[in-house]
Amino acid sequence: MKFSSSSVPSSVPPPHPLARHGWDDGWEAEFAPYAERGLLPGRVVRVDRGRCDVVTAGGVVHADTEFVVPRDPMKVVCTGDWAAVDPAGGDPRYVRALLPRRTAFVRSTSSKRSEGQILAANVDHAVIAVSLAVELDLGRVERFLALAWESGAQPVVVLTKSDLTPDATGLSHLVQDVGTVAPGVPVVAVSALYGDGLDVLAALVGDGTSVLLGTSGAGKSTLANALVGADVMDVQAIRDVDGKGRHTTTTRNLLALPGGGVLIDTPGLRGVGLWDAGGGVGQVFAEIEELAADCRFHDCAHEAEPHCAVRAAVDAGDLPERRLESYRKLLRENQRIVAKTDARLRAEIRRDWKRKGAEGRAAKEMKEGRLRF
Repeated sequence: MKFSSSSVPSSVPPPHPLARHGWDDGWEAEFAPYAERGLLPGRVVRVDRGRCDVVTAGGVVHADTEFVVPRDPMKVVCTGDWAAVDPAGGDPRYVRALLPRRTAFVRSTSSKRSEGQILAANVDHAVIAVSLAVELDLGRVERFLALAWESGAQPVVVLTKSDLTPDATGLSHLVQDVGTVAPGVPVVAVSALYGDGLDVLAALVGDGTSVLLGTSGAGKSTLANALVGADVMDVQAIRDVDGKGRHTTTTRNLLALPGGGVLIDTPGLRGVGLWDAGGGVGQVFAEIEELAADCRFHDCAHEAEPHCAVRAAVDAGDLPERRLESYRKLLRENQRIVAKTDARLRAEIRRDWKRKGAEGRAAKEMKEGRLRF
């Protein structure tokens, strides 16, 4: 008896409904304890004022985040998180827990408290959008790269609005310039207007989760629309005088891409402060750290110390002075933020000790009958 191929039962199970949003066997295993409690898995696609949108197997759920609001700002719910959500029936429905993050893109806030701000969670690729409508700022590219490497994601630099550089040779030189400060990082020139380079970028971000980063006016929303294949993000014209734009994206949104993968679009960043990114800085400036291993002093500042291999490379023309200055600047900034963070943590620990000490004394006095309320 013969069977047609269509009548033979398939041994391959159908994909999980959330697979297109990044669900895999690892997340399945992490979620098992919550599944036993009857909670549903979902991915946070948007966060807004105490509530968030979570995509589940049954559709998007508008959930309350009351139970996932810790004191630590680094642990608040964020776009890209995987969450355990109440099943249907409750009103409101709550996010009960967040799964441990695999990666997180974090910058320091502009506040004097020196706190970190998480911009996206569980990201595989950090797509750094750099507009060719303005003069190329290699120092800013290096700053973004340091944060990207520190996050655990693979950076990708996208030079947007490449149609504004019609000369192919000039565009090639710009790509090479960025490549010199981005070792091990793909650099792609893209014109969302004409579709140039989009196929290359789509292939790079077609697997996993990507976060789209850049300053206002870098063309992120236009690029997101081009990758999604629909006008899902608002776009505004930039100013001719300086190439800058207003914040057309005001929240972080997670979008499924038609060719695979998901994209998190973010608001334009005016400030990109480092946050405990020493490892990321070292990776961006790997050639300097390799040279520093041959300096006479292990704590060499690469300024006027004798037998400094880094200064020797600069004097020989093998290392640009600008590159060394950028390295020093980012290291100093990172050291300051780490010192402030350590001081804040020490202050919090002291406050906890005092509070616990006061509570302990009060409990003792109550037990001895010396303290009454």
